[in-house]
Amino acid sequence: MLKSMMMLLAILMIGSAATAGEPWPGEASDWHGFTRHDFKVDGRKAYVVEPEQAAAGRPWYWRMRFPGVAINDDLVLLKRGWHIAYIDMPNLFGSPKAIAVMDGFYGLMTGKHDLSKKPILKGLSRGGLFVFNYAAAHPDRVTAIYGDAPVCDFKSWPGGKGKGGGSAGSWKQLFKAYDFADEAEAMAYKKNPIDNLAPIAAAKIPVLIVAGDSDKVVPFEENGGLIESRYKALGGDITVILKPGCDHHPHGLPDDPAPILDFIDKHTK
Repeated sequence: MLKSMMMLLAILMIGSAATAGEPWPGEASDWHGFTRHDFKVDGRKAYVVEPEQAAAGRPWYWRMRFPGVAINDDLVLLKRGWHIAYIDMPNLFGSPKAIAVMDGFYGLMTGKHDLSKKPILKGLSRGGLFVFNYAAAHPDRVTAIYGDAPVCDFKSWPGGKGKGGGSAGSWKQLFKAYDFADEAEAMAYKKNPIDNLAPIAAAKIPVLIVAGDSDKVVPFEENGGLIESRYKALGGDITVILKPGCDHHPHGLPDDPAPILDFIDKHTK
């Protein structure tokens, strides 16, 4: 009798986890066999892809920039009951303005829709500025960080002040995002991810970096490589997967996302 009651309680709890939170707004469409909901948050495009059955705790994978790229790990997580979420923040480069947008989106996801209070952040390329800066601002809101060929110092990209060519147009847009008066102010900025790892390390947030060792756009040694050495020096937990001979593209691990999923599994059990 007791065993039957416990089984019934477990079933009810799973059902509750799957249906918690308000229904998703916006237009529903098919996304690789799952339901995607497109809507706007304070005028910005956003979407959530929901699993068939939400896993216990309603975990979610929060993507930053280029949401349709390198999705093989996303699809596996959806099958496991994770939600995938995205809000569009073009030309904000992880600036304080971006953090404010992310705060609002986080509040919506964890409040009205009852997703986990500690998502995993996934940042591709310039998305690296968003994931590391958000984790530094709110280390209590992050389970882990996955940076894929991540920009970790805007002087490297879009600034082009190192080995990479940078992007003159994006460099000017970055000044506006950060309210820099001129290049000198941008160059003197001390809160790029490579400079601001202490709050993340103190919170013991694990970090995964996947990058090409021949990246000419976002050179590894100026970005992920500096994160690796500096995070280790702070006692941080970091895993780096370098792809031999790989430039900035392709992102992710196209042939087998298992190492990414293993990292996620390790830090969500």
